Amino acid sequence: MRLETTTYLVDKFSAVRKQTLSLIEPLEQEDFVIQASSDVSPPKWHIAHTTWFFERMILQEYDAEYTVFHPAYNYLFNSYYNSIGPYQPRHQRGVLSRPTVREVLTYREHVDQAVLSLLQQKRDESEQQVIEQLIEMGLQHEQQHQELILMDVKYNFFVNPLLPAYQKIEKSQRDDRPVVPLEFKRFEGGLVEIGHDGQGFAFDNENPVHKTWLEPFELATRPVTNREFLAFVEALGYDQSEHWLSDGFHVVQQQNWKAPLYWMKEEKGTWSMFTLNGVKPLDLDEPVCHVSFYEADAYSRWCGKRLPTEAEWEHVGRQVDQQGNLMGRGSYHPSPIISGAQEMQGMFGDVWEWTASAYAPYPGNRPLEGALGEYNAKFMCNQMVLRGGACVTPDDHIRETYRNFFPPDKRWQFSGIRLAGDVQ
Repeated sequence: MRLETTTYLVDKFSAVRKQTLSLIEPLEQEDFVIQASSDVSPPKWHIAHTTWFFERMILQEYDAEYTVFHPAYNYLFNSYYNSIGPYQPRHQRGVLSRPTVREVLTYREHVDQAVLSLLQQKRDESEQQVIEQLIEMGLQHEQQHQELILMDVKYNFFVNPLLPAYQKIEKSQRDDRPVVPLEFKRFEGGLVEIGHDGQGFAFDNENPVHKTWLEPFELATRPVTNREFLAFVEALGYDQSEHWLSDGFHVVQQQNWKAPLYWMKEEKGTWSMFTLNGVKPLDLDEPVCHVSFYEADAYSRWCGKRLPTEAEWEHVGRQVDQQGNLMGRGSYHPSPIISGAQEMQGMFGDVWEWTASAYAPYPGNRPLEGALGEYNAKFMCNQMVLRGGACVTPDDHIRETYRNFFPPDKRWQFSGIRLAGDVQ
């Protein structure tokens, strides 16, 4: 059994690390250091930080023969682990012209070889199990950064007046089947269980399984489309304070929001949008993307609906197949939700769906011990939960219990809207 686990991890380690390199392949040398805002990180920092995670959390702790690649990297590529030591400020990651991209890739090769060697070493079975669990954690962590690389590159390219494309893919023939109509399905609720059951990997914020009460509710059978959100834009919804939370309307006025991020209004009044494939006309049938929690909440109020709680979302998510438009398709862009076998469409993939739930610990939750206890728990304040994954989420990284989280004003992530309502 242990040999099977080791073989599985060796294969997965190689596949995940290779996937990260494939994501940076379209980039030019000049793209690797750009940091257009404090929210995003340069691609070079991502590929170095994910390597640092394996070096610092595993190799330095469990391989007595391991030689640290460069002592300064512990400062440069630590993200936010205060218990480990000081680190390069997040907003200054873009000033690191050195180490070079070539040196960072050499660093990755150095650590990769050491990790694979560590997996093959003979040791006490309990320690081997801990190492394997940490490597799985490191791979899940890297998959999160794969998504971040695409998010951050998109924003970095958007602030460039040339509006460069990350990739150029040939236009595929559009499926002419109609978009699924916006309908609502009723759920009786009651006493339900949510949370991860311990079978397979989960982050500590997904535990433990616990009971929660749901009043009867309804949930939209698909996400909100650009066409539907455009009606809100054209009705001057961004100017009408009655739809907005107070903090949200303050952000709207302060930042002069008039539409979702990456939407651009042309001189003739038509709309286009910036994508990782360059600028394209706004496809009205695609799920609306790159909206903040504030925008999602305001739109739902404008519609006379609300956002689902994360417990409602997970209760329904457990009843559908975990298939959708994820990273594996390679488009890195939401697709229109057309007729399918499932009644509840697009719950996995396309866009992360905002919930009405604040990011907080589940009853009985305990963070991991040591530095990894900072991975999730320290962010359980002033953040909102999103569910379901997006078109830039690795296919084998998502599950119905996965809790993503962002501050309510952020919208550079691939986030969208699924409406919910109360049932009398």
